[in-house]
Amino acid sequence: SPISAASSTPRNKQNCPPLGLESLRVDDSQIQASSYQRSGLGPHRGRLNIQSGIEDGDLYDGAWCAEYKDRHQWLEVDALHLTLFTGVILQGRNSIWSWDWVETYKVQLSNDSVTWHTSMNGTQEALFEGNQNPETPVLGLLPVPTVARFIRINPQTWYSNGTVCLRAEILGCRVHDPSDIYSAHESGSKDALDFRHHNYKEMRKLMKSVTEECPDITRVYTIGRSYMGLKLYVMEISDNPGKHELGEPEFRYVAGMHGNEALGRELVLNLMQYMCKEYKKGNQRIVRLVTETRIHLLPSMNPDGYEEAYVKGSELSGWAEGRYSFEGIDLNHNFPDLNNIMWDTQEKAADKSKVPNHYIPIPEYYTKEDATVAPETRAVISWMQDIPFVLSANLHGGELVVTYPFDCTRDWAPQEDTPTADNAFFRWLASVYASTNLVMANPDRRICHYEEFQSHNNIINGGAWHTVPGMNDFSYLHTNCFEVTVELSCDKFPHVSELPIEWENNKESLLVYMEQVHRGIKGVVRDKLTKKGIADAIIKVEDHDHDIRSAADGDYWRLLNPGEYKVIVWAVGYFPSMRRCNVGMEPNPTICDFILTKTPIQRLKEIRAKGEKIPQDLQLRLRALRLRKLRASTKAINRRREGQRMRKARSSQAWKA
Repeated sequence: SPISAASSTPRNKQNCPPLGLESLRVDDSQIQASSYQRSGLGPHRGRLNIQSGIEDGDLYDGAWCAEYKDRHQWLEVDALHLTLFTGVILQGRNSIWSWDWVETYKVQLSNDSVTWHTSMNGTQEALFEGNQNPETPVLGLLPVPTVARFIRINPQTWYSNGTVCLRAEILGCRVHDPSDIYSAHESGSKDALDFRHHNYKEMRKLMKSVTEECPDITRVYTIGRSYMGLKLYVMEISDNPGKHELGEPEFRYVAGMHGNEALGRELVLNLMQYMCKEYKKGNQRIVRLVTETRIHLLPSMNPDGYEEAYVKGSELSGWAEGRYSFEGIDLNHNFPDLNNIMWDTQEKAADKSKVPNHYIPIPEYYTKEDATVAPETRAVISWMQDIPFVLSANLHGGELVVTYPFDCTRDWAPQEDTPTADNAFFRWLASVYASTNLVMANPDRRICHYEEFQSHNNIINGGAWHTVPGMNDFSYLHTNCFEVTVELSCDKFPHVSELPIEWENNKESLLVYMEQVHRGIKGVVRDKLTKKGIADAIIKVEDHDHDIRSAADGDYWRLLNPGEYKVIVWAVGYFPSMRRCNVGMEPNPTICDFILTKTPIQRLKEIRAKGEKIPQDLQLRLRALRLRKLRASTKAINRRREGQRMRKARSSQAWKA
């Protein structure tokens, strides 16, 4: 059948989505080429934003590269069904060793992959402008949107010192065809959510609309501002918003640390809407989460970077535009390295048990006014210090894997497995998300770029991937909060048409991960006399070299896998207390409360400070304590004297002999 052109449709009305080369919706089998240099530069590598491995010459290079440098080379995509093609987006080769890109190209279209027609600009063959560098994506719109099944990109000129290499995305709208066996309805989502990319103003509107729909369980607050003055908004979801309830754990999701990794932002906004709607419907799972957990959702940690990426859009922002803060800071590299401070102290210490393994203080250099610390980072650190978070995940994009601490390696080794004292539980947390994510859990999925994570069950220790003293490690070492990083998708900034599918891919994972905050043990540490909660009591689990502390009201949460644990709790001025706590298989915490008794000396200090009379029972206890000390010191003196007497006697006998 002849190629048909939609000449009556104005070009600016053609708002067709990408076919999905970048998102991997287009299968490798749908992409062919006239030639290629080797398998690592085959047609399946000609995908927008694909990243190469470190070494040139491996199986995972950063583009399709033709074997020959002539104008007869082409990259062909089979859309599988009739499609109204509207444009091509082109990029050069991703490589740290070589520069290659296509400067001009033609587009050819076909219904059968045998007879081809060149896209025309009036009476002449259209010549499209390509790239001037390897990374900036360039959009070429067809002068006349055209219906066909196959499309070819035919390079005409290329960088003079390079070769014919490109990465591409194709824009096209599916045409309804009753005879097309592939035209089954694409999967989306049954949830009635606002599936689109929200800039700063639209994000504020959406959050406001959720609070208006569910005022009893939601609250929006701010934790600070970005460098450009945009507020960092947080949505709280709880049955008692604005208040920490005794024994109720605090959970957070953080998205948009890298501004161009837009999927996390949209998923967090989806989650707000979903929880509101389902709570109102009486969905018992959501009701339980809302009533038993205080949930905090930060959709955009780097709003300045997002606004920059948003202007270019999902296909044209490239791999890095908007990643950094307005000041050019990578926020995930902006947290202090507490890991090596702890490790260095442990190595130098004569008694390692005396070295703190938690609540590592922020180093002085980091707190100075002239320190290179972004206002966004400072705001998040202050937030982490204010609220006793128990569990968190920060949402990224560009890969499909869940990473867990430590992310920073000893002595900054580039890649080295660096487990925490809670390695088993962190692996559980990562597995919970990865195993319920519909794409990660698919054994037949294609790798995103050049790293194959399926053999690791789509989880990896952060330090074994690439070292960074990031938010996860800071959260674990400076606060009580366990945190992982979720790389949500191969495509950092999916097209709006992909958002319903991505929500379905991640919905169960987002919910089941939140539910893990209820694993392990929890309780309240109280003063025996006053029954008041004791803040900053240290909770130590035997054989777990990472302690946590009680919150301001004395409540605590210790995430643990199933098993029996010896737990010791102590606080300044109190005698320690020990209990055995058993953690079951179900995600319900075991209640393990502790009552601590003040030491007599501590009681005496407090009474004297108040100028009160010392009660008789304390006088008796102090007298008994003095007697015990006197007896102990007397025994020690007598033992020492007896030892001296025995040595003298032996010496006298030796002299006589």
